[in-house]
Amino acid sequence: MSENPFLGLFQNLEKISNSIQTHLSTFIARPGNPSQTDNNALFSFSSPSKQSASSANFRTFRPEEVLKKAQGAAPVTKEELGRATWTFLHTLAAQYPDKPTRQQKKDVKELMAILSRMYPCQECADHFKEILRANPVQAGSHAEFSQWLCHVHNVVNRSLGKLAFPCERVDARWGKLECELRTCDLQGTLTKFGD
Repeated sequence: MSENPFLGLFQNLEKISNSIQTHLSTFIARPGNPSQTDNNALFSFSSPSKQSASSANFRTFRPEEVLKKAQGAAPVTKEELGRATWTFLHTLAAQYPDKPTRQQKKDVKELMAILSRMYPCQECADHFKEILRANPVQAGSHAEFSQWLCHVHNVVNRSLGKLAFPCERVDARWGKLECELRTCDLQGTLTKFGD
């Protein structure tokens, strides 16, 4: 039985998620906040096993904070979903290798195809499907994929009456994640034949 083709993608998404959570927890940590062991803490951004002894300032959420935020909460809007999706895709492109494996190229193309079929906004999914037909995914390198994604994002922006983003600045806007020991880099098995 063959390996699930999405396993590697999901593992990489988990690594990116963990990295983002770690960076967010560091960013919003404040002196004087309760430690992770506080019994009133509802949840935190990272598992206790990943915390060091010096994480006494680790940000936790108290139940009253969560309830206060939830009172004003509403379902995600189409615009919020779009911004989050573009952030994810540009971050993925920033991490995309200069010399991707055949599997990485296949995975990123399949991800775009899946988005065009499964995106929670059907109108958006159908529009993305049309865009993909006119602009097939270019994923031969980091630069090629980043520029292709920027171009496609600008196609969507123009259709929404928004300004186009200058694609020469894509790496400055959505650069590589800052991770220790390059733990955010996409991993893959190198194959020598026909990459």
